[in-house]
Amino acid sequence: MRNRDARESEYMRIIGQYSKDEANRFPMMLAELVNGLEDGMADVLGQVYMELELGNKDRGQVFTPYSLCQASAKMVFDKPHVDSIIADKGYISMQEPAAGGGAMVIAFAEVMKEAGINYQQHLHVTATDVDIKAACMAYVQFSLLHIPATVIHGNTLSLEEWSRWYTPAHILDGWSIRLRSKAQKPELIEPETQIHQVTEELVITEEPVPIPIAAKKQETVQLSLF
Repeated sequence: MRNRDARESEYMRIIGQYSKDEANRFPMMLAELVNGLEDGMADVLGQVYMELELGNKDRGQVFTPYSLCQASAKMVFDKPHVDSIIADKGYISMQEPAAGGGAMVIAFAEVMKEAGINYQQHLHVTATDVDIKAACMAYVQFSLLHIPATVIHGNTLSLEEWSRWYTPAHILDGWSIRLRSKAQKPELIEPETQIHQVTEELVITEEPVPIPIAAKKQETVQLSLF
């Protein structure tokens, strides 16, 4: 875990600015976020961010309301086309160049779910934002909704990148392997090397060790938050 120590130090620096009573409110706020997302998929943090007028006016930072994101997602979603891509390679990819709190991604995942497609297994997202606060908001919400994603703090236009964050769904479901594989379909992949995925890096051993192949007819279950 290459960035563990640096990020732990950054966390300690930030949390050290708060009193003990203030620090104890953070898990309470996380619980409220979980409750909000359990009520239905939404950009909870983005809505709060805009209502509190925390956006960067100098950058023209305005988050699209979730209702508009839902409308946009429904207009561009083509189920037969999505089904054909999934049948061919096992998943579809989504690029979000200005992620904000992740509203567009969440809305698209919601539309997939409504169409009977398990986004937790058949969608991978790469989301970028120039604002680290926005990137972190997107990361937290994607993580809680179990959206496989790589969240990048960077500039989409200049291609600068300052940090990269992988959601638990990306790590636990072996997306680094799936994205690197030419075979694409997870049930057809039989790697020649044993790959240990450790958050942000792959360690490849020399000796080939077979990895169990998933059953072709596997029941898929959409996970709730907890």
